[in-house]
Amino acid sequence: MKYRKIGNTPLELSVITFGAWAAGGWMWGSTDRNEAVRAIQAGFEHGVTSIDTAPIYGQGTSEEIVGQAIKAMPRDQVQVVTKYGMRWDLNKGQFGFKSQDNSGKEIDIYKYAGKESIIYECEQSLKRLGTDYIDLYQIHWPDETTPIHETMEAVSSLIQAGKVRYAGVCNYSAAQVKEADEILHIASNQIPFSMVKRDAELETIPYCIKHGKSVLAYSPLERGLLTGKITENYRFAEGDHRATHRFFSPEWVRRTNTFLNRIKPLANDKNVTLSQLVLGWTIQHPGITIALAGARNADQSVSNALSASVFLTDEEVQLINSELEVLHGAR
Repeated sequence: MKYRKIGNTPLELSVITFGAWAAGGWMWGSTDRNEAVRAIQAGFEHGVTSIDTAPIYGQGTSEEIVGQAIKAMPRDQVQVVTKYGMRWDLNKGQFGFKSQDNSGKEIDIYKYAGKESIIYECEQSLKRLGTDYIDLYQIHWPDETTPIHETMEAVSSLIQAGKVRYAGVCNYSAAQVKEADEILHIASNQIPFSMVKRDAELETIPYCIKHGKSVLAYSPLERGLLTGKITENYRFAEGDHRATHRFFSPEWVRRTNTFLNRIKPLANDKNVTLSQLVLGWTIQHPGITIALAGARNADQSVSNALSASVFLTDEEVQLINSELEVLHGAR
């Protein structure tokens, strides 16, 4: 496993960080707590010391699972990364969308990052995680109803209180990162980035490179699309958000699988899976500090961890990038 510093802080995260969204079950159909715990612990045994979660993932379920998993780990060897700013239990702030919790109950999701809400959320996260501090605390989505300075001042108070070590953001534009950074040092920006979703290369990633901000890439396997295991007639479990996601339309699946079949010989030559090749490409991509990879079980988690050792030459990267140009130009 490789480890990289986050921004100009002393905090180091494993280049493959365990993404615990699916572990919470919400929007993924279901979850098996025991399998999820074993997945996190198996990753740790292979060097995945960093775990990214959020209160909204299963409305506390994911954080509880992470908390259960890290009980068996030395706390000073684990980096807990979580978020704030998405409320399902408070109708305040910017309305996000309607959803259902894991029991099927209708819930409204709000983006809210007011000071009192952040303080409350932090306390709840600490309880669920079973720890007294969070290594990297990130706003989950921008909240248009709360001034950025109020949000960052709240996080600053949590840092001063010793409950948070460092501050990050998620899904922020370059302008929003700049504004937040004027109040509180921002170490990182967690953004969606994958072989099929690369719009962040236009502005956000260049800004982060220029200003020393780490980029935490989420959904680098594009929710499983880039594993090669999704077919045009794939049937998703009830409640799985991918069923209506544009990247899982028959056309996109077909196009993506054509691309994956063209780079599979490279994966075979290196004796790695397509997923490992994709994750290896991601963590070698300019400006990408770490890749968040989810896993439903221990085998998937170990496979993700091993992708940190995949090395691509400049020629191999160019080969993949050339095939990606064909994919994005296809109709």
